[in-house]
Amino acid sequence: SNNNVFFKVLSTTFLLSMCICTGNITANSTDRMDDFSDIESRFALRSNNEPDDDLCYIIPGQPQTIVECNFNPDTKTFIVIHGWTVTGMYESWVSKLVTALYEREPSANVLVVDWLVRAQQHYPTSAAYTKLVGRDVAKFVNWLQAELEYPWEKLHLLGYSLGAHVAGIAGLLTKDKVNRITGLDPAGPSFEYADAQSTLSPDDALFVDVLHTNTRGSPDRSIGIQRPVGHIDFYPNGGTFQPGCDLQNTMMMVATTGLRNMDQIVKCSHERSIHLFIDSLINSEQESMGYRCSSKETFNKGVCLSCRKNRCNKVGYGVNKVRSRRSSRMYMKTRDMMPFKVFHYQVKVHFFGKTKISYNDQPMKISLYGYSGEKENIPYVMPSLNTNTTVSFLLTTDVDIGELLMVKLVWEKDMLISWPWWSADTLHIRKLRIKSGETQSRVIFVAKDGEFSYLTRGGDAAVFVKDKEAQSSHKSER
Repeated sequence: SNNNVFFKVLSTTFLLSMCICTGNITANSTDRMDDFSDIESRFALRSNNEPDDDLCYIIPGQPQTIVECNFNPDTKTFIVIHGWTVTGMYESWVSKLVTALYEREPSANVLVVDWLVRAQQHYPTSAAYTKLVGRDVAKFVNWLQAELEYPWEKLHLLGYSLGAHVAGIAGLLTKDKVNRITGLDPAGPSFEYADAQSTLSPDDALFVDVLHTNTRGSPDRSIGIQRPVGHIDFYPNGGTFQPGCDLQNTMMMVATTGLRNMDQIVKCSHERSIHLFIDSLINSEQESMGYRCSSKETFNKGVCLSCRKNRCNKVGYGVNKVRSRRSSRMYMKTRDMMPFKVFHYQVKVHFFGKTKISYNDQPMKISLYGYSGEKENIPYVMPSLNTNTTVSFLLTTDVDIGELLMVKLVWEKDMLISWPWWSADTLHIRKLRIKSGETQSRVIFVAKDGEFSYLTRGGDAAVFVKDKEAQSSHKSER
């Protein structure tokens, strides 16, 4: 479609301006880490009252600036690092993240690293500058820590896009390991195949968590890095592309808010990583859960909703800091706006039938009814529908329905081929097995009337209720 062509052209233009090669600006390894004369980055301590502006800079080598900026040596410190910029100015997310960090940790220090001059170059130049900026940040952190005997475990670096690699390089060069680095959709071009010293990697902090939100395209040509680079790497909605970021939505946003948001057409998914993290800070009672899985395709079958042995984790600020030798890839679905949390269910169903039926991509509507709420007509396209097969799929809802009591299943008519004289196909279903990711409960649902419920194409809903016998026998087994 024209939309897709337009989107591809825009993305290609964006990536071309980001170019795919890297210049050779490497820091001279003999530079002294206690020489501050070559530091070009600036470090502003933002205040809760004025989160939009850099009003006070802490300057390495000038300890009086620590006091002048009211740095609190007794609380934790967040260091926010922006990415590549077309305008040479801070993007609007910076102040939103600063505000959210202060809302969650009111007494903390929130520092913003200003490397705008270097970040405004042709992309490969800015990408290569990450080494020097990372060095600047490491020198700053080393100096601040030594000056105050500040505890390393109170330092948390947050980097977006190129800024994530800056944070990684800084973490590699500090005298001791900082507590945590959060990578928010680390940049892909120039970094997908680069070594661990040049990118964010699990060695750069005691704990590294990463959100991948824009990995669409071939490796090294996708805006966000595809491979895992942390202890835990979350891939919301598969990591490729985010809901609400399609052309229609972003064009509407440009139409309503003006051309200054034109870049959102390309950046919407990339920047979603930041908004997911902000969501975890301010909506802490609605934390999204991620589940360990080998791929997004497997995840979409609903088979990865286990929480045994650290297989699930909270996304964002409240993450459980689990470190394993290999990176954990975690997947989850989200809504298209804040709060992003959804509830995940695995639905397992066996189709019986008197006649052989075989279809692809069949439209279904599924309704869930629970103690605390309901969600009706959730659309789902069944990839394949065959007699005498078992199917497992993932279903999500943004409503917390509580304990599940009843499920309705409708097989919609395919509008293209519905002749009145065709006999409607019917499948027989004895039971549904449903597992909840969030509560880890497994429940069997049986046909409401009789042994089978009948699922007829274009017909009434097949209705299932909680199996009382299965519940009681399961209890006695326990």
